[in-house]
Amino acid sequence: MPTPDDALDGAARDFLATPGRFATLSTLDADGSPFAAVIWYDVLDDGRLLINSMTGRRWPANLLRDQRCALTVEAGYRYVSVRGVAEPTNEGGEAAQQDIERLARRYVAEDEIPDWVARFRQQDRISFVIVPRSVTVHH
Repeated sequence: MPTPDDALDGAARDFLATPGRFATLSTLDADGSPFAAVIWYDVLDDGRLLINSMTGRRWPANLLRDQRCALTVEAGYRYVSVRGVAEPTNEGGEAAQQDIERLARRYVAEDEIPDWVARFRQQDRISFVIVPRSVTVHH
């Protein structure tokens, strides 16, 4: 049974911190319709979630216009869903590159990281942190 909470801690944090799990991020298009994308994420020490994308993609453009979002991570019928706002933190430049490299270390084999980072270095990137407003845990 889903249980809502106001904080990203305990079981929710442990579940989200498990390496290799992908997230589905839902944002709002300009016409109000939902848009979902599968993305990389990381849990920050303060309980916010770090996400990063190449600029010009649909979901970052949506978040720059309307910060409301939902992020769900599943493992079969077990999942954690976070609803909140995504605040832009690093747009372009070295900080956004460091963020995507951090995420790559969560998802990519160590020997493949240099190739991924080299590809990312050719892209203009943007980072957001999701500030949870509501967390649902379903086990």
